[in-house]
Amino acid sequence: MPEEKSGSLVIAFLGLGLMGTPMVRRLLSAGFDVRVWNRSMEKATLLENDGAIVAMTPAQAAKDADVVVTMLVDGATVEAVMSGDDGALGTMRDGAVWIQMSSVGVEWTTRLAQMVGSPHILFVDAPVSGSIVPAQTGSLLILASGPDRAREIVGPVLDALGRKTYWLGEAGAGNGTKVVLNNWLVDLVAVVAQTLSFATALNLNPSTIIDILSDAPIGSPYGVAKARQMLAGDFAPSFSLRNALKDADLALDAAAASGVTLSLTNSFVESWRDIASRGAGENDVAVVYEASER
Repeated sequence: MPEEKSGSLVIAFLGLGLMGTPMVRRLLSAGFDVRVWNRSMEKATLLENDGAIVAMTPAQAAKDADVVVTMLVDGATVEAVMSGDDGALGTMRDGAVWIQMSSVGVEWTTRLAQMVGSPHILFVDAPVSGSIVPAQTGSLLILASGPDRAREIVGPVLDALGRKTYWLGEAGAGNGTKVVLNNWLVDLVAVVAQTLSFATALNLNPSTIIDILSDAPIGSPYGVAKARQMLAGDFAPSFSLRNALKDADLALDAAAASGVTLSLTNSFVESWRDIASRGAGENDVAVVYEASER
């Protein structure tokens, strides 16, 4: 098992999914000491060869760490990992920072921040914009919010993970911004799928339509890339339909709490839920085009 380097910032990283694993590798390559924990331990042990230290529990990973990062699927999972006898909060030292990077929405972010309890542990809400390739290359956009005094501590960590960090205000603004951005994303995917179907119905070549959009100011680089993925039938997950639905629901919940109606999102979310229920939930969100064409 690798030993921690004397004098290096110690990071406990909890959650090694499609995003967490490449993020840990970025931190290791930047020279940080990283302890890792994951429910399925095989994902953690794979990172030992990269220099990570595997912890058996979140509490063990977080003990005396300078920074604890959570990158987990949803708010309930984050809460479970941070609380209880084996939870990370119980062993975090005074002066440590918890960077909560999971996309959990506004309500859960408030609930998690309230869990901290101690004024000596700093809570930073910092979800990311970007998927697997940006995580691998360190080009994520970090949507950070939290106390000013945490910035100096977490700045080098966030710099290793992303190409730019936006500091957005008090904790909660990060996940609020992520909800808005992900609502844009799911709406754009729905528009792309509809555009391809519309072009086909008019006996036009949808690939040509996408070529034109790639040259036109009304085109979107993400939308064009997703359209080409749809036409190629490539549904290897970079952003799964299951996660897209989770984020759509977070957006709808936040909108309802704010008295806003997201008409476009409401128009397709149930049909997407039906597609996921037919076994496509772990495929890339681009699968909604193929499923809608059946």
